[in-house]
Amino acid sequence: MAALSVFSVALLSLISLSACIFHSSAKSAKAYVYFAEKNPTQLDLCGVLNFQQIGQLGGVRITGTLKGLTPGKHGFHVHERGDIGNGCLDAGGHYNPLRQLHGGPNDLRRHVGDLGNIIANENGEVTLDETYDDLTLSGPHSIIGRAIVIHEGADDLGKGGDKGSMTTGNAGPRVACGVIAIAVSFGALSR
Repeated sequence: MAALSVFSVALLSLISLSACIFHSSAKSAKAYVYFAEKNPTQLDLCGVLNFQQIGQLGGVRITGTLKGLTPGKHGFHVHERGDIGNGCLDAGGHYNPLRQLHGGPNDLRRHVGDLGNIIANENGEVTLDETYDDLTLSGPHSIIGRAIVIHEGADDLGKGGDKGSMTTGNAGPRVACGVIAIAVSFGALSR
């Protein structure tokens, strides 16, 4: 796994996020996902996720590969802030601009950021290629600048019957996260 200093990650995130100023509607974005570490000197790369807008009214296809997870289901969410500090805790709660209870990705009422579960194989790898109809990379509910978070355990999709289920899906601690940002080249910023 690649290791980067927190300064390098912050600089890359700043460059990527500053590109948002120049784009009123994004067609694609990228998140470098790092393992949740409290060590301020380095972050270990878990994988890279690509986000592609598939329609003008919404719908985002997420593709990519994650490695180094424990085998099994892991809660998968967009969180409200694009801050991956403090072991991913600084990302805040699930992205929920419509103030709904927690649910699964196919529920009519749920947090916008509730993406359900991803499943790591016996080698701890996830190959993702999913489309989420309620996500968007533009407009007032854009996920650009927010965090993608992978949790330790399975998300019960709001069906657990307790308060934790209705807010977080009882998915447990955060094990990896990344900032969803528009990927630009250095040349694009100098124009």
